[in-house]
Amino acid sequence: MTDKLAASSFHHIEFYAGHSTSTYRRFMHAVGLELVSKSDFSTGNTCFNSYLLQSGQVRMLFTAPYDAEREMLADGDTERIPFPYYNPGEAARFFIKHGLSVRAIGIVVANVSHAFETMVANGASPGLGPHKVIDQRGRGWCEMAEIKLYGDVVVRLVGEDHFEGAFLPNFEDIRPSTEDGHGGAVVGRYGIERFDHIVGNVWSLPQTLSYMRNITGFHEFAEFTAQDVGTVDSGLNSVVLANNEETILLPINEPTYGTKRKSQIQTYLEQNKGEGVQHIALFTNDIFHTLRSMRAATASGGFDFMASQPSSYYSRKRGLIGDAMSEAQYQLSEQMGVLIDKDDQGVLLQIFTQPIGDRSTAFFEIIQRVGCINPSTGLQKPGCGGFGKVGGTSCLVVS
Repeated sequence: MTDKLAASSFHHIEFYAGHSTSTYRRFMHAVGLELVSKSDFSTGNTCFNSYLLQSGQVRMLFTAPYDAEREMLADGDTERIPFPYYNPGEAARFFIKHGLSVRAIGIVVANVSHAFETMVANGASPGLGPHKVIDQRGRGWCEMAEIKLYGDVVVRLVGEDHFEGAFLPNFEDIRPSTEDGHGGAVVGRYGIERFDHIVGNVWSLPQTLSYMRNITGFHEFAEFTAQDVGTVDSGLNSVVLANNEETILLPINEPTYGTKRKSQIQTYLEQNKGEGVQHIALFTNDIFHTLRSMRAATASGGFDFMASQPSSYYSRKRGLIGDAMSEAQYQLSEQMGVLIDKDDQGVLLQIFTQPIGDRSTAFFEIIQRVGCINPSTGLQKPGCGGFGKVGGTSCLVVS
């Protein structure tokens, strides 16, 4: 139990976009998310527009400035908007540099001020000190802070105890954050349940690993090399960091060199103009239902997927995986291009989208984990089935 801060779960991720309205609408269609909250001209926000999509515990926020040349907000603006520290010019420069990309990874902490002070005392680079945002609709308040993570990505510390709305103060709720108002999470149309893990690509794994481990106390959940994941010609080294409860999984990749092909991690770093979030793994309890829905949306503006494996791949997997999967599941996996792996506890099913923006950078992984149920809690063990270490395709990188 090594955590230095009481971090319990992912809260949200925020994309900085060039045009958030069209972007969020595409993601709604492509991933089956629901519009839950917004902050824009219609809510009195004259500085930026920000739209929150949700499915289960997955929250994705898309934010873009109205005036890219504006550097500061007026005093009156800061009382009505959800992020009073927002810098439109900085957000525009982020988008120009990285394209559509994750700016913030939000995590829920028990005490924002304590977490921030602890992280800074252990060497963290502060991005934004603790501040309280008061909701103008009388639903309470929320404390937030930011710490620099890698590249231009920050980890946003969020406290939820004092706010009653669907997302954050000064967002207008489009619909409640629960199906019935009594705790049932909004489940999107395609069945996405939660973030499984969020992967960062960095130039130096030892340096970033030391920094992140020092400021959080998170432990090493898993470790991989190019030989482990079968991508020697597109090499990487990778470590997965996790909090005590292993509800926050943060893999980190670095490129390796001297291979026949340039590492995909290096390509990402060049295209992204630096370090950043490579992919977001979205967990579903029925990958075949989710994939049918997402593939049906592809032709009308959804996401494309990586090329399917040949039949020989699935023949080999039948021998490796055995009766941990039914023949019907093998057949569906082959028909739909789902990758299969397992560890000593459970089975991993996964598939990857093509990049979700214009550059060969960020993409989604759709993932289902089968098995590893704790009989005393009825809950599945985090990381069940591993991360694609056996058999040549890793959910940490796609060659």
